[in-house]
Amino acid sequence: MDKPARLIYLSSSMHRTGSTNLRRLTDGTASYSDSKLWVTTLALALASRWEGTSSHAVDPGWVPTRMGGPSAPDDLTAGHQTQVWLATHHDVTPSTGGYWYHQQVQAPHPAAQDEKFQADLIHVLESHTGVPLDDRHAL
Repeated sequence: MDKPARLIYLSSSMHRTGSTNLRRLTDGTASYSDSKLWVTTLALALASRWEGTSSHAVDPGWVPTRMGGPSAPDDLTAGHQTQVWLATHHDVTPSTGGYWYHQQVQAPHPAAQDEKFQADLIHVLESHTGVPLDDRHAL
């Protein structure tokens, strides 16, 4: 698959409590928070590795869905607007590598921006899937 021009990964504020223990990725003990930390890390890793591809992670908020429950405080409609905006708007700052909540860039978990953790995650993903992630291929 060729690299796309834009990547938008769905994250969650719960990524902030995710584990950096990547053994959990392959041994079946990963939590929802872990998976959201790892997807945020992947988004930011690709932002710095794939020139010409804009890559962002988005927290849609805690919205009232079957998963979020009826008492979730965020607006269901507003939950998707940042993804649409990132996919269609041409003047996004930063142009790549952002972690977004309601069209505002936020600070992600520090591990998501750590180059060593990014490299470790990519190595584990490549080993687990058998799919290399380099400048010529997309996931």
